[in-house]
Amino acid sequence: HLLSLHLFMHSHIVPLKAVIVRSHLCDLSSFWQVDRTEVIRTCINPVFSKLFTVDFYFEEVQRLRFEVHDISSNHNGLKEADFLGGMECTLGQIVSQRKLSKSLLKHGNTAGKSSITVIAEELSGNDDYVELSFSARKLDDKDFFSKSDPFLEIFRMNDDATQQLVHRTEVVMNNLNPAWKTFKVSVNSLCSGDQDRRLKCIVWDWDSNGKHDFIGEFSSTFKEMRGAMEGRQVQWECINPKYKAKKKNYKNSGIVILNQCKIHKMHSFLDYIMGGCQIQFTVAIDFTASNGDPRNSCSLHYIHPYQPNEYLKALVAVGEICQDYDSDKMFPAFGFGARIPPEYKVRIQGVVEAYQSCLPKLQLYGPTNIAPIIQKVAKSASEETNTKEASQYFILLILTDGVITDMADTREAIVHASHLPMSVIIVGVGNADFSDMQMLDGDDGILRSPKGEPVLRDIVQFVPFRNFKHASPAALAKSVLAEVPNQVVDYYNGKGIKPKCMSDYESSRTLAP
Repeated sequence: HLLSLHLFMHSHIVPLKAVIVRSHLCDLSSFWQVDRTEVIRTCINPVFSKLFTVDFYFEEVQRLRFEVHDISSNHNGLKEADFLGGMECTLGQIVSQRKLSKSLLKHGNTAGKSSITVIAEELSGNDDYVELSFSARKLDDKDFFSKSDPFLEIFRMNDDATQQLVHRTEVVMNNLNPAWKTFKVSVNSLCSGDQDRRLKCIVWDWDSNGKHDFIGEFSSTFKEMRGAMEGRQVQWECINPKYKAKKKNYKNSGIVILNQCKIHKMHSFLDYIMGGCQIQFTVAIDFTASNGDPRNSCSLHYIHPYQPNEYLKALVAVGEICQDYDSDKMFPAFGFGARIPPEYKVRIQGVVEAYQSCLPKLQLYGPTNIAPIIQKVAKSASEETNTKEASQYFILLILTDGVITDMADTREAIVHASHLPMSVIIVGVGNADFSDMQMLDGDDGILRSPKGEPVLRDIVQFVPFRNFKHASPAALAKSVLAEVPNQVVDYYNGKGIKPKCMSDYESSRTLAP
């Protein structure tokens, strides 16, 4: 997804200013400069016209830093500039709030009276599709012993002067007044999101030897085709240039008619997030005895003073990303069979502290049953469906060290959850044989309940942590969260549920780039 960031400030003191945007270097504490705004002179509340275009990835923590400098009127460089303050945030925080305002911090993290506001808008991500229904009348007859067998081809004219076939209709046999079947095509495929892009349409007479006879052609645009909405028709003369050049009385080789043009809105992941949809993140941790005594350094739950265990690494990697999309930052945390005290903590660091504090108070036991926790989150997701709104989408992170023992019930629970606004992420910790767990991840086939009912959507992502043992936490998060945006979109679009609060946001989304 492509985003544009708009900046404006509220200040009391600064006559000259420019904003520098820096992006965080992965695994480093430093930032590198992405771009800078224009300099605005003699204004204490500037609105910058410069837009910053950035790629958005839900599955990554994208840290940004905004710095404001007072530029000398005689020098446009930063060496002579005064640093007025900076603000750090993640791109996820901007996206989830759509409009983020924060105080500018000076050296020593002291807050002054100035603040900066960043507004995000989506530039790409338009997956709308259009439904078109063409017919023709009085086409030229190209056959001696029967009538023409016409079909229609639509080509998109590219910026490099090449043409790309967008759609070819079926052949209507022996008919000079064909009515072709209604077809669907994405707006991106049809015109690359540009309503004024030229479209070349050609009508052919089909021949079995593959040497089809040219009947005629015409040119149009998607903007022109949109005239066939709400019961109206648009028509074009189908022209054969050779006939037009040779025949004085030539009018056309038939008329092509667009009887219907329907646009179907396909909302993107950012439409839902920026429309107010919250990601409700829940974590469930395996406290079965197979993990080993937490007091023993060989235990998977052992709390090393300098090195986090695999449970903590996986929890932080995924939770750090999800927390930016949950406004109250309150995360339910569960253990298999017992809740972690306290029940809720603020931000993902609070869940980490709850996990660490509860270990001495628990007796690890078994078996490894995860169906109850899936059912519990599914109950909350089921209640959400009653609102008929895109308000909350639930992500359940399950961290476990072994093959689950209630596989039949788990399959049943997942099939039920696939009908709800919910995704399940399972991370296998330790060196157990997780081959049976791959069944729950629908990548290798359709998961079915014990009764044979298939999942409605693929909502489970399973990964063994050992595959990322020597990789960065970001690599694990990217692997398990990459499918979430499509899962969110598939659910809400499948239910015909539009994003909340879209009236003002949709106006900023255009088909033209």
